[in-house]
Amino acid sequence: MTKPAFLLLIAATLLPAQKTDRAHGRSMVIATGGIVSTSQVLASQAGAQILAQGGSAVDAAIAANAVLGVVEPMMCGIGGDLFVMYRDAKTGQITGLNASGPAPQAMTIEALQAKGLKKMDGTGIHSVTVPGCVRGWEAMHKKYGKLPWNKLFQTAIRLAADGFPIQEMVGRVWDAELVRKDPEGVRVFYPNTHVPAVGEIYKNPDLARAMRLIADQGADAFYKGDVAKAILAKSTRQGGLMAAADLANYQPEWVTPISTTYRGWRVHELPPNGQGLAALSMLNILENFDHASPYSATEFHRKIEAMKLAYADLKYVGDTRVVNVPTAGIISKKYAAERAKQINAETANCAVNPGLPPASSDTTYFSVVDKDGNIASWIQSVSGMWASGVMVDGMGFHLHNRGGGFSFDKTAANALAPGKRPFHTIIPGMMEKGDLHIGFGIMSGANQPLAHAQFASYIADHGMNLQAALEAPRFTKSKATGCDVIIESRVGLDTLRELSSKGHQITIAQPYTARMGRGNAVMHNSKTKVNTASSDPRADGAAIPEPQ
Repeated sequence: MTKPAFLLLIAATLLPAQKTDRAHGRSMVIATGGIVSTSQVLASQAGAQILAQGGSAVDAAIAANAVLGVVEPMMCGIGGDLFVMYRDAKTGQITGLNASGPAPQAMTIEALQAKGLKKMDGTGIHSVTVPGCVRGWEAMHKKYGKLPWNKLFQTAIRLAADGFPIQEMVGRVWDAELVRKDPEGVRVFYPNTHVPAVGEIYKNPDLARAMRLIADQGADAFYKGDVAKAILAKSTRQGGLMAAADLANYQPEWVTPISTTYRGWRVHELPPNGQGLAALSMLNILENFDHASPYSATEFHRKIEAMKLAYADLKYVGDTRVVNVPTAGIISKKYAAERAKQINAETANCAVNPGLPPASSDTTYFSVVDKDGNIASWIQSVSGMWASGVMVDGMGFHLHNRGGGFSFDKTAANALAPGKRPFHTIIPGMMEKGDLHIGFGIMSGANQPLAHAQFASYIADHGMNLQAALEAPRFTKSKATGCDVIIESRVGLDTLRELSSKGHQITIAQPYTARMGRGNAVMHNSKTKVNTASSDPRADGAAIPEPQ
């Protein structure tokens, strides 16, 4: 190193902190009007335009969700399921909607075994359960919508029909072997066998047709009309077990969110068949320790170990209409205190076992807050990347593969049964303290509860603002067992070395990797009436305020 370069390096280390210095890259979006935060700019824009036209948070969410199904088809769309938490600003009440669909009535373990299956297919027609998304949109709109239903789909229809430029992150995963297994998928997503490049205009006129039918005829178009007929025709051709009654009879369920307190905040999740209780359990376990500095080995070690303990208890989770899930026991403070005793400060546990809780009765997340402070915390998914790989001919979308998670073990909580909803990974979140009300979520399969807990900790333990908490480096891990863990490089080498010395088997990821999930968050201050929002730099999105 030359002397001038050496002196420059020394000078850089001695620069005093400035008021403009910060550890996160983006500013929060702060406005008195509504804000829509999604993983795709075009979707955020569509939702913000609906708010400007007098639409509610739910109207904006449906419009944004419809656009996301067009521009991010490998993640979400009308062929998937939906979960929502909604905060009513007037009453302060938080309501939940479970719009996940069940297995067809003819789908039994014996029926699939007779077709030669030894376990559930992860993709293909036998991984398909009833898609709940569109009925979920309908239920939310009937209860909380302001604008006419058909007005909410106009931007999605236009983008599908006239085209849109492929965005950077989705462009990286547009080409997929699963899509190529279905000639209809090749025809729709690779026109003339060509994979559209980032920035190239892509059109999906078939999806525009399906969206027009839904806009003009309502949800019945999907469950009883032409879209339903196309779904059933495809299922029959591929030997599937879906029947007309499975679609026609489907209705989502209104549910009461579950919650816990953490360092003065109340954190809300939806009850099973989703995995939100694991985020609450993880926070309860962490509350038994004083927090350390945010990116220290001590802090990360505790969070990783708490995650393993919380995830081990997901074995108990299934459809509560069919199995008894000990939800209250799993998220109790007393049970968490007992689980916390199993964390060794110096050694990683590679063989975590489920506890004995007291008995008791790929994906797109986005959030919307309107000018009145109503918050929609909204997550919608086709499950795995590119879903089941089964395209609905002539309609431009894939059917989801959420049923692929069912078990053939009849003693398992998530055992396959007719009319039963499968275990779900997708979870919306909310947290509140005094006048502050946050709707948040971080998508990506098993990653979600641990990402929720890390986000909540960054806010509650370390006083980070909404954007900083969303950007902050995270770890991820797909299951309770093993000492493997993926951590973003920004935590620093000293932390990584110390974690390794404790027995963690670390894979160092890029500074902002989508493996950590892609999050969005909005916050309403009910005292000042000011809204704040943030969007994750790990995605193509943005938080966009309604035009004033």
